[in-house]
Amino acid sequence: MNRPQRVTDDLDRLLEVLPQVVQTCLATEAARDQLIEVVLDLGRVPEARYPARAVSLGAEPLGRLELAAVVERVGAFGGDNRAGIERTLHRISAIRNRSGEIVGLTCRVGRSVFGTVAMVRDLLDGGDSLLLMGRPGVGKTTALREIARVLADDLGKRVVVIDTSNEIAGDGDIPHPAIGRARRMQVARPELQHQVMIEAVENHMPEVIVIDEIGTELEAQAARTIAERGVMLVATAHGNELTNLIKNPTLCDLVGGIQSVTLGDEEARRRRTQKTVLERAADPTFPLAVEMHSRHRWLVHRDVARTVDLLLRGQSARPEIRELGAGGELRLQESPSPSPSQSQLRSPSRSPSPSKSAGLAPRPLSRPETPSIPPVGVEPACSSPAPAAPPLLRLYGVGISRSQLEQVGRARQLAVEVVGSVELADAVLSLRHELGRDPHVRRQAQQLGLPILVLKSAAQPQLQRAMERLLERHRQQHADPDSTAAPPCPQGDDAHAGLEECRLAVERVVLPHGQPVELLPRSPRVRLLQAELAGRYRLRTAEFGRGAEQRLRVFPA
Repeated sequence: MNRPQRVTDDLDRLLEVLPQVVQTCLATEAARDQLIEVVLDLGRVPEARYPARAVSLGAEPLGRLELAAVVERVGAFGGDNRAGIERTLHRISAIRNRSGEIVGLTCRVGRSVFGTVAMVRDLLDGGDSLLLMGRPGVGKTTALREIARVLADDLGKRVVVIDTSNEIAGDGDIPHPAIGRARRMQVARPELQHQVMIEAVENHMPEVIVIDEIGTELEAQAARTIAERGVMLVATAHGNELTNLIKNPTLCDLVGGIQSVTLGDEEARRRRTQKTVLERAADPTFPLAVEMHSRHRWLVHRDVARTVDLLLRGQSARPEIRELGAGGELRLQESPSPSPSQSQLRSPSRSPSPSKSAGLAPRPLSRPETPSIPPVGVEPACSSPAPAAPPLLRLYGVGISRSQLEQVGRARQLAVEVVGSVELADAVLSLRHELGRDPHVRRQAQQLGLPILVLKSAAQPQLQRAMERLLERHRQQHADPDSTAAPPCPQGDDAHAGLEECRLAVERVVLPHGQPVELLPRSPRVRLLQAELAGRYRLRTAEFGRGAEQRLRVFPA
């Protein structure tokens, strides 16, 4: 069950070390609410910063004696010019003059937020490494702290936090309770972070390594080394979205690295590109990535390798959008359109002609009104009459976890309810090796006349396709044979259905699997529209058949 976020801080401990005028101005709850940081600069009036405003504290500029008194009350400053207050999460950063004297302080309020992990709680169970991205101040470290606690306390993992600036677990030798049972390794100097990462794996047998702010090539290489040893990584990196990491030569190895490849003449002609293209060099260090656009709106990339491949081809990635409501409820939806910067990432040899300056990725077509999408090769219904609400499919899984089925249903907004017994189900979904181990389930399903769909694996794409097939079959079985609905539109003249069929074929078969797809027979006008749509994906097409059976075939690049 989702719960609202709970925020705890030790703001009084931070105010105790600040000048008296600052304490007086921030004495009320209204002044403390959503406070981000307090800025103390020599010769200037102290300033309190909030999410969308800054407020002056007092009227007198700060003197040297007042600034020196604050420096004496905080902990020692490290090589990164950061200090803290023992057993709190507050961070105090110094600005020095050319002589090394401190002339300014940024006192950042550290808060422990319980409930942030609800945004990615389902991603932690699989054990895949997770990368959090976002601009400074969006809450990456706060989320990292909560994820470390959940992995250690709720999932019972052996977690080691690499705390370079004591920002995750607070200042002092005793870690802050916000990280739970996770252990913390401090780093003497920031440039040694990559060595401590390797040391943690070699000496302390962790199942999970938590790192804040991977920023150098050595740290990126250490992260890859750790991932290849079978240890789960949870880390943060600065960058608004995945495209920023691809363009960053220092950190691009986190998402697989980029290399320039020279194609042969025949291959270049087949792909309809020039001979030099950009491709992913290796598997990503982090199979999962999250773009934190705000504290309550995250974009999740479940397959970073596929996303990077699409972006390098100039096509759009469609991450899953997750938003956290005021009551703690989690809302999931598929990204409706690509971000502007994604369509700009292309190989330098693929400069489009002026007539195609709109980019390679086609504009998204409107989705059908029904929750499930018909498979490629099945004629979609005409859009003229409003479709009836699909009947709810009650599904029983054999060898597939209930949470996994519910997650796929929520992500695709399918009218599916996962039930706990065969007697309550309308259909059974099973893994191939599991059904033979439980013959009682098969007998029950056969006696009740329930369809059984067997899968090779419980991968999310296979579960999605299987659930859509069962839902379509369930809908057809419950269709009213005496319905007086309007007859379907003529197949050859339904441009919307033809374009939707082409888009599904490209995005579900041609691009991910590299296989050609033959579409249904269409009129010349619709075939022309389909060919133009495939061309926007840089794919080749050809027409086959005669007369009314003429149809389009789409070939991989």
